[in-house]
Amino acid sequence: MLTGPALDTRLRPFEAIKAVRRLLNNPDDTSQVFIIFRAMRGRSAQRTFRRFASSTTGAAILRDRRSLLAALENSAALAQLPEGSVGRAYADFMAGQNLSADGLVQASQSWEQDTVPPEVSLFRERMRDAHDLNHVLTGYGRDPLGEICLLAFMYAHTGNLGMAMIVVMGLTRVPAAARPAVIEAWRNGRKASWFPGQDYEALLSRPLTVARRELSINDPVRYRAVKPQIDGGMTA
Repeated sequence: MLTGPALDTRLRPFEAIKAVRRLLNNPDDTSQVFIIFRAMRGRSAQRTFRRFASSTTGAAILRDRRSLLAALENSAALAQLPEGSVGRAYADFMAGQNLSADGLVQASQSWEQDTVPPEVSLFRERMRDAHDLNHVLTGYGRDPLGEICLLAFMYAHTGNLGMAMIVVMGLTRVPAAARPAVIEAWRNGRKASWFPGQDYEALLSRPLTVARRELSINDPVRYRAVKPQIDGGMTA
């Protein structure tokens, strides 16, 4: 299903390095993130999808052709959720950042040019659309350090070398005092339940504190401690 010419598994590190540099110089250019992921995914995408498809939750999502984006775009339904729930926290996060759930769709077009089976396309879209929800679940913000920490956390779940490359190169742009927060994020990711296999739609109605406990998501202590000290201190 995932082999053959439709899925390019070659590693292209020079292409990725150029894209990382463009991203670090312009963090708002999120299209570079998908270029990096594509260039450095290797066979990690195959392994991640197969694990997802073989799980009970993943098989049900693929069978039902479930769209996470549709759930995240349903602002009326999110507004009806209780205070303190994952969905309400997500809605507040998106409103506070002036973001929309479909904001990453256009940026990801370079990722989605490959001809792949529809179930693979659905899974890719799900992973893309979960990004801001993962910010909420993990407690990492959209500031530069928070983005690096989230990628370090998620690298433990996907094995995409592009994530590791952004983290390593991004460490050169953060103060030395912030680097333990990135290491902590990677360790937290290794301890947490496997994010790609989660029923995100069901999590939306769960209390955020309960969801974090059930998914074994540790509090980002070092990130919270150092963030006020370095806000505005990232180097260009």
